[in-house]
Amino acid sequence: MLPSNQISLATKYLVDDLPGARQIGTRLYGILVKIDSGEPVSEMARAFLLANNLLCLHALVEGRTDFDTFALKAGDERAHRMDIAKIAASEAADKEARLKAERAAASAEIFSDPHYQRRQESKQLKRRFDLGYIEPEHYRRAMRLLQSLAKGKRLRPEDIVWLQAAGDECWTAAVAAAWHLVEAEVLTAAWRASNDPWDAINASSHWRKGGHPELGLSLTEDALAANPTSSPKIRSALATTRGAALRAVGRFIEAKALGEEAHALVPNDYRPCTLLGAVLIELGELNAGHEWFVKAEQRGAAKAAVDQDIRTLLTCASYTDRERIRAFLLNKDPVRFAWLRSKRVLTNKSAQLR
Repeated sequence: MLPSNQISLATKYLVDDLPGARQIGTRLYGILVKIDSGEPVSEMARAFLLANNLLCLHALVEGRTDFDTFALKAGDERAHRMDIAKIAASEAADKEARLKAERAAASAEIFSDPHYQRRQESKQLKRRFDLGYIEPEHYRRAMRLLQSLAKGKRLRPEDIVWLQAAGDECWTAAVAAAWHLVEAEVLTAAWRASNDPWDAINASSHWRKGGHPELGLSLTEDALAANPTSSPKIRSALATTRGAALRAVGRFIEAKALGEEAHALVPNDYRPCTLLGAVLIELGELNAGHEWFVKAEQRGAAKAAVDQDIRTLLTCASYTDRERIRAFLLNKDPVRFAWLRSKRVLTNKSAQLR
């Protein structure tokens, strides 16, 4: 609240509509104090009054009018000032509203522009799929394929090969997960329609790699119940993919049992061997796990695939377990596992293939 003398001076000299008349330290307030105390007012102060159209105050300072006449004319002057201020405020509000409408119209025009919409969609896709710079020659095809994935549409095998060949530029963990989920949806629907166990087997693998192993477990449970007398190959594949899903949710003992069952059904298949190799290492049985990986390679597993399994389990392990497993494998076969000497080979991207 302002002191009463500040308010009374502004009111007395009929300039209470001006903020500067009520604020100590302002030029106008200082002039009012001098006028009221009878002190001389400088030429600069008088020029200030003229410059601000305070003509009645200027006339009072100049001695060209008495206070009563000043009060009559200053009231009219104040009313005129207030009218002008109202008009200026109204014009300013109208201008702001007009500018706001123009900005809104311009924004609407930009947002409705097809080129702008495509750019924004591309930005959203890149954020969603954790993509950075894409080479110009790859950009259009990559965006088209990512749009399809985002809409849950299935991609052709050659498109997947193309995306993977582009490496980190187009094939991130988020892209891989989205693709796995689309495949899982399609294959699950196919299994529901045909009861073909291979659709369930492949769908389970995709559910797991897409980050939903629990859906793979539910699916394989239904598939096993629906195919109790199927061939050993099918039952082995169902047991293996279910075991992989159990491993993904940390149920290692059950995963091991299913891996052993799958191997007993089809001893020459490498897939149960890789499952058992990974599970046993995660259970701390390093020698046994390594032996199963050796068996997997003897039965046709590619070294790169085995390395990827090892890389994935190391990525998911604690630092202590990771270093223990690394040291064990390097000691076991320093040539075969020479790639483990570089810690850069372990990245979170490995987890997308688990």
